[in-house]
Amino acid sequence: MFFLATADTNGRPDCSYKGGLPGFVRVVDERTLAFPNYDGNGMYKSLGNIAVNPYVGLLFVDFELQKRLRINGAATLHRNDPLLAEYPGAQLIVRVRADQIFPNCSRYVHEMELVAYSVYVPRRGSVPPEPDWKAERRFRNVLPKRDLVVPQGPAALLRYRARRYAHRKVVRLRRGLIWYILRRLETWLGNERPVQSQHWETEGAGSVHGG
Repeated sequence: MFFLATADTNGRPDCSYKGGLPGFVRVVDERTLAFPNYDGNGMYKSLGNIAVNPYVGLLFVDFELQKRLRINGAATLHRNDPLLAEYPGAQLIVRVRADQIFPNCSRYVHEMELVAYSVYVPRRGSVPPEPDWKAERRFRNVLPKRDLVVPQGPAALLRYRARRYAHRKVVRLRRGLIWYILRRLETWLGNERPVQSQHWETEGAGSVHGG
Protein backbone atom coordinates (compact mmCIF):
# COMPACT_ATOMS: atom_id res chain seq x y z
CA MET A 1 0.00 0.00 0.00
CA PHE A 2 1.02 3.59 -0.56
CA PHE A 3 -0.38 7.09 -0.79
CA LEU A 4 -0.40 8.86 -4.15
CA ALA A 5 -0.33 12.67 -4.32
CA THR A 6 -1.29 14.44 -7.54
CA ALA A 7 -2.30 17.95 -8.58
CA ASP A 8 -4.39 19.52 -11.34
CA THR A 9 -3.31 22.24 -13.76
CA ASN A 10 -3.97 24.89 -11.13
CA GLY A 11 -1.83 23.17 -8.55
CA ARG A 12 -4.77 22.02 -6.41
CA PRO A 13 -3.61 18.81 -4.73
CA ASP A 14 -5.32 15.48 -4.23
CA CYS A 15 -4.19 12.43 -2.25
CA SER A 16 -5.36 8.87 -2.76
CA TYR A 17 -4.72 5.54 -1.04
CA LYS A 18 -3.58 2.72 -3.33
CA GLY A 19 -3.72 -0.86 -2.14
CA GLY A 20 -3.08 -4.30 -3.60
CA LEU A 21 -1.56 -7.67 -2.92
CA PRO A 22 2.19 -7.98 -2.21
CA GLY A 23 4.15 -7.16 -5.36
CA PHE A 24 1.53 -4.97 -6.99
CA VAL A 25 4.13 -2.19 -7.25
CA ARG A 26 6.88 -3.28 -9.62
CA VAL A 27 10.39 -1.91 -9.95
CA VAL A 28 10.88 -1.86 -13.73
CA ASP A 29 14.39 -0.45 -13.74
CA GLU A 30 16.64 1.68 -11.51
CA ARG A 31 14.49 4.78 -12.06
CA THR A 32 11.05 3.44 -13.01
CA LEU A 33 8.29 1.74 -11.07
CA ALA A 34 4.83 0.64 -12.18
CA PHE A 35 1.53 -0.15 -10.53
CA PRO A 36 -1.98 -1.05 -11.75
CA ASN A 37 -5.07 1.09 -11.59
CA TYR A 38 -8.01 -0.96 -10.28
CA ASP A 39 -11.71 -0.14 -10.33
CA GLY A 40 -12.41 2.73 -7.96
CA ASN A 41 -15.15 5.23 -7.27
CA GLY A 42 -15.40 6.43 -10.87
CA MET A 43 -14.11 9.94 -10.12
CA TYR A 44 -10.66 9.34 -11.66
CA LYS A 45 -9.13 12.12 -9.61
CA SER A 46 -5.63 10.65 -9.61
CA LEU A 47 -5.65 9.59 -13.26
CA GLY A 48 -7.34 12.81 -14.34
CA ASN A 49 -4.69 14.88 -12.63
CA ILE A 50 -1.87 12.78 -14.09
CA ALA A 51 -3.34 13.27 -17.58
CA VAL A 52 -2.90 17.05 -17.29
CA ASN A 53 -0.07 17.25 -14.73
CA PRO A 54 2.30 14.27 -14.61
CA TYR A 55 4.16 15.22 -11.41
CA VAL A 56 3.35 12.90 -8.51
CA GLY A 57 4.51 12.04 -5.01
CA LEU A 58 4.35 8.53 -3.55
CA LEU A 59 4.57 7.74 0.16
CA PHE A 60 5.15 4.13 1.21
CA VAL A 61 4.60 3.32 4.90
CA ASP A 62 5.58 0.05 6.57
CA PHE A 63 3.56 0.08 9.78
CA GLU A 64 5.02 -3.20 11.04
CA LEU A 65 8.65 -2.12 10.74
CA GLN A 66 7.78 1.58 11.23
CA LYS A 67 9.59 2.79 8.12
CA ARG A 68 8.60 5.00 5.23
CA LEU A 69 9.91 5.89 1.79
CA ARG A 70 9.15 8.84 -0.49
CA ILE A 71 9.31 8.87 -4.29
CA ASN A 72 8.78 11.99 -6.40
CA GLY A 73 8.66 11.90 -10.18
CA ALA A 74 6.59 12.04 -13.36
CA ALA A 75 3.83 9.55 -14.14
CA THR A 76 2.45 8.29 -17.46
CA LEU A 77 -0.69 6.24 -18.19
CA HIS A 78 -0.55 3.09 -20.34
CA ARG A 79 -3.68 1.30 -21.55
CA ASN A 80 -1.78 -1.32 -23.58
CA ASP A 81 1.11 -1.94 -21.23
CA PRO A 82 2.60 -5.48 -21.29
CA LEU A 83 2.30 -5.56 -17.49
CA LEU A 84 -1.51 -5.58 -17.75
CA ALA A 85 -1.34 -9.35 -18.18
CA GLU A 86 0.27 -9.59 -14.74
CA TYR A 87 -2.57 -7.79 -12.95
CA PRO A 88 -6.04 -9.36 -13.15
CA GLY A 89 -8.72 -6.67 -13.04
CA ALA A 90 -6.37 -3.79 -13.85
CA GLN A 91 -7.76 -1.02 -16.08
CA LEU A 92 -4.37 0.38 -17.02
CA ILE A 93 -0.78 0.65 -15.81
CA VAL A 94 0.76 3.75 -14.25
CA ARG A 95 4.51 4.12 -14.72
CA VAL A 96 6.48 6.59 -12.60
CA ARG A 97 9.88 7.90 -13.63
CA ALA A 98 11.53 8.75 -10.31
CA ASP A 99 13.38 12.01 -9.84
CA GLN A 100 13.84 11.63 -6.09
CA ILE A 101 13.87 8.54 -3.84
CA PHE A 102 14.59 9.02 -0.16
CA PRO A 103 13.64 7.68 3.29
CA ASN A 104 11.91 9.83 5.86
CA CYS A 105 11.89 10.18 9.63
CA SER A 106 9.56 7.48 10.92
CA ARG A 107 9.45 8.24 14.65
CA TYR A 108 5.75 9.16 14.51
CA VAL A 109 4.67 6.11 12.53
CA HIS A 110 2.44 3.98 14.75
CA GLU A 111 3.22 0.28 14.93
CA MET A 112 0.42 -1.83 13.43
CA GLU A 113 0.10 -5.30 11.97
CA LEU A 114 -1.70 -6.67 8.93
CA VAL A 115 -4.75 -8.75 9.85
CA ALA A 116 -6.03 -9.66 6.38
CA TYR A 117 -5.85 -8.51 2.78
CA SER A 118 -8.91 -6.76 1.37
CA VAL A 119 -11.36 -9.14 -0.30
CA TYR A 120 -11.97 -6.48 -2.96
CA VAL A 121 -8.43 -6.66 -4.39
CA PRO A 122 -8.58 -8.50 -7.75
CA ARG A 123 -7.03 -11.96 -7.71
CA ARG A 124 -6.31 -14.44 -10.46
CA GLY A 125 -9.08 -17.03 -10.70
CA SER A 126 -11.66 -15.14 -8.64
CA VAL A 127 -14.04 -12.22 -9.02
CA PRO A 128 -14.05 -9.72 -6.14
CA PRO A 129 -17.44 -8.73 -4.69
CA GLU A 130 -19.01 -5.39 -5.49
CA PRO A 131 -18.90 -2.81 -2.67
CA ASP A 132 -22.19 -1.95 -0.98
CA TRP A 133 -22.10 1.73 -1.89
CA LYS A 134 -22.50 0.97 -5.62
CA ALA A 135 -26.04 -0.27 -4.93
CA GLU A 136 -27.10 2.96 -3.23
CA ARG A 137 -29.57 5.11 -5.17
CA ARG A 138 -27.69 8.37 -4.59
CA PHE A 139 -24.76 7.16 -6.71
CA ARG A 140 -26.68 5.72 -9.66
CA ASN A 141 -26.66 8.95 -11.68
CA VAL A 142 -22.89 9.40 -11.45
CA LEU A 143 -21.56 5.85 -11.79
CA PRO A 144 -20.62 4.44 -15.21
CA LYS A 145 -23.08 1.79 -16.45
CA ARG A 146 -20.50 -0.95 -15.99
CA ASP A 147 -20.29 -0.04 -12.29
CA LEU A 148 -24.00 0.01 -11.56
CA VAL A 149 -25.22 -2.66 -9.16
CA VAL A 150 -28.98 -2.40 -9.39
CA PRO A 151 -30.94 -5.33 -7.94
CA GLN A 152 -34.20 -5.71 -9.85
CA GLY A 153 -37.25 -5.86 -7.55
CA PRO A 154 -37.68 -6.28 -3.78
CA ALA A 155 -36.80 -9.99 -3.81
CA ALA A 156 -33.55 -9.39 -5.72
CA LEU A 157 -32.67 -6.55 -3.38
CA LEU A 158 -33.23 -8.78 -0.34
CA ARG A 159 -31.09 -11.54 -1.85
CA TYR A 160 -28.35 -9.02 -2.63
CA ARG A 161 -28.38 -7.64 0.91
CA ALA A 162 -28.42 -11.16 2.37
CA ARG A 163 -25.36 -12.14 0.31
CA ARG A 164 -23.52 -9.00 1.35
CA TYR A 165 -24.42 -9.54 5.00
CA ALA A 166 -23.22 -13.16 4.86
CA HIS A 167 -20.02 -12.09 3.11
CA ARG A 168 -19.25 -9.49 5.78
CA LYS A 169 -19.90 -12.05 8.51
CA VAL A 170 -17.44 -14.49 6.92
CA VAL A 171 -14.78 -11.76 6.59
CA ARG A 172 -15.21 -10.69 10.22
CA LEU A 173 -15.09 -14.29 11.40
CA ARG A 174 -11.89 -14.88 9.47
CA ARG A 175 -10.30 -11.73 10.87
CA GLY A 176 -11.40 -12.67 14.38
CA LEU A 177 -9.89 -16.13 13.99
CA ILE A 178 -6.59 -14.69 12.77
CA TRP A 179 -6.57 -12.21 15.65
CA TYR A 180 -7.27 -15.03 18.16
CA ILE A 181 -4.45 -17.20 16.76
CA LEU A 182 -2.00 -14.28 16.89
CA ARG A 183 -2.96 -13.48 20.48
CA ARG A 184 -2.56 -17.13 21.48
CA LEU A 185 0.87 -17.25 19.83
CA GLU A 186 1.93 -14.09 21.64
CA THR A 187 0.73 -15.54 24.94
CA TRP A 188 2.54 -18.81 24.29
CA LEU A 189 5.76 -17.09 23.27
CA GLY A 190 5.46 -14.75 26.24
CA ASN A 191 5.19 -17.72 28.60
CA GLU A 192 8.08 -19.54 26.95
CA ARG A 193 10.63 -16.74 26.86
CA PRO A 194 11.04 -16.23 30.65
CA VAL A 195 11.46 -19.98 31.16
CA GLN A 196 14.17 -20.19 28.51
CA SER A 197 15.88 -17.09 29.85
CA GLN A 198 15.76 -18.36 33.43
CA HIS A 199 17.10 -21.76 32.32
CA TRP A 200 19.98 -20.11 30.46
CA GLU A 201 20.81 -17.88 33.43
CA THR A 202 20.72 -20.87 35.79
CA GLU A 203 23.08 -22.83 33.59
CA GLY A 204 25.35 -19.83 33.25
CA ALA A 205 25.38 -19.20 36.97
CA GLY A 206 26.04 -22.86 37.66
CA SER A 207 28.95 -22.98 35.26
CA VAL A 208 30.43 -19.80 36.71
CA HIS A 209 29.96 -21.08 40.21
CA GLY A 210 31.47 -24.42 39.27
CA GLY A 211 34.44 -22.71 37.68
